[in-house]
Amino acid sequence: MGMAKLILLRHGQSVYNRDNLFTGWTDVALSEQGVQEAKAVGRLLKEQELYPEICFTSWLERAIRTAQLALRELEWEHIDCLKSWKLNERHYGTWQGRHKEEVEKEIGYDVFSAVRRGYATPPPPLPDGDPRLPECDKKFEAIDAALLPRSESLADTRLRTVQYYFEWIVPELSRGKTVLVSAHGNSLRALVMQIEQLEADEISDVEIPTGEPLVYIFDETMNMLQSSRKSTEKE
Repeated sequence: MGMAKLILLRHGQSVYNRDNLFTGWTDVALSEQGVQEAKAVGRLLKEQELYPEICFTSWLERAIRTAQLALRELEWEHIDCLKSWKLNERHYGTWQGRHKEEVEKEIGYDVFSAVRRGYATPPPPLPDGDPRLPECDKKFEAIDAALLPRSESLADTRLRTVQYYFEWIVPELSRGKTVLVSAHGNSLRALVMQIEQLEADEISDVEIPTGEPLVYIFDETMNMLQSSRKSTEKE
């Protein structure tokens, strides 16, 4: 059994990324730049001879589409792709759809920064009856509404993402497989935090760029041997 490889891929630029809006669980499309970023990832994986044996994505279009475009470019579309809402982006509550600069101006840099880059502080939650609540989306109607967030801190996001990681992704890695995870800035930050055993104050400086794969290599005991992430840089 060979070494396991985990490829973490943040989706390409979305139309909300392009417009500097908070996205969260809002299901928006890739921008044209995002489409090109996703295709470029496929070409890069081919150059590096990284051929995943299974793929995981969230339930959000931008992550699913990024995986599809990358795998098409890699000429590797036959593999299974499992999807879970537990890999969704952090839920940004009432900030979803709002311009980031506008929110910062409204509440001040310190509070804005504590929520956006901090670990345990969630944005204001969506109120009862808000059409943006996940239970109002047909995709989530089969899930117990009590499990669905109205807003999340990174700590909240980490709980569901890391649970899914151990339940579904680690078993594939433990068999020596190469695994692709196409997800989001904060769900991937949660996984990076777990894999690298980072503290809350360390993860605040970690930014996952769109459309650039991050590769981890593990031995048969799931001990991390190598990471392509520059862990010392402030991004």
